[in-house]
Amino acid sequence: MAGERLADGWRVDERCTNCDVARQLAPGLIGEEGGRSVVLREPRDRIEAKRLHAAAHACHTRSVHPPGGRLEEVPDPFPMPLDGAGSTNGTDDPDGPESAVYLCGHNSRQTAGANSYLLRRPDGTVMMVDTPRWSPSLARRYEKLGPVTDVLLTHRDHAAHGRRYADGFGARLWIHEGDLDSAPDADRVLRGTDPVEIADGVVAHPLPGHTEGSVLYLADDRYCFTGDSFHWSRTTGDIEVFDTVTWYSVEELAASLERVAGRISFEWLLPGHGDRRRLPAGEMSERLRRLAARAGELRQRPVDFRAIRW
Repeated sequence: MAGERLADGWRVDERCTNCDVARQLAPGLIGEEGGRSVVLREPRDRIEAKRLHAAAHACHTRSVHPPGGRLEEVPDPFPMPLDGAGSTNGTDDPDGPESAVYLCGHNSRQTAGANSYLLRRPDGTVMMVDTPRWSPSLARRYEKLGPVTDVLLTHRDHAAHGRRYADGFGARLWIHEGDLDSAPDADRVLRGTDPVEIADGVVAHPLPGHTEGSVLYLADDRYCFTGDSFHWSRTTGDIEVFDTVTWYSVEELAASLERVAGRISFEWLLPGHGDRRRLPAGEMSERLRRLAARAGELRQRPVDFRAIRW
């Protein structure tokens, strides 16, 4: 195994659950082998070392280990800007505009390692979309970006730490009524399937399918937070749904995609599970329309995590 060959350097231990997060953050350095992540090679420069440190600090099982085995706090890059100044996934322009979206990192076992995000608004306030593992010190770190006013849950699978973060921030907790039993003490409950503007420039689009109460949050017609409704697949090079891991109804998901395709516009696809992607809005819209057509041909099947096409 590659992880064993590089045992004296960076390595991934056997606790890896194959969630794909490390491979998203350190492409070409961490790959998949035998149903889990493995280190493919050692970093060649400071930038590659930073990518491996990001993977280590995001891993929900703490399976990614640096040489010597001790993960230090100092190289922790989170919250990580995804666009604008300091971005490692966007423009990479250190003199560019301040980022509006940050990756939280520090993914949680209780959300199966899902990614979560911070969305900074023009007035300086911040919204959290889904949640990392709970930690008071992490909450303080995230608040340095600005006062957090809302915690937006995309669906039940990512609700584990919602109340603790909302209370820690003094923020409102949002969820859809279809998944309300996972956050029964939510402050705001979305209902039905009609879009709702929850703040200036931020619209919640209920998207039942992956779960009954799945929600897509669209900000500024630019950033699309999809939860587990759809994602970017590196295997197919396209937008895809997790048709082998659909808890509620893949037919309902297809209907939801048909409802929003052609009505929403965005550049950034920001899912909970699966990879992120930035494309021109026109191309993204066309890909979403094609996905809706493909999804209409799917039928519900037994849950099979091994069949996911990352």
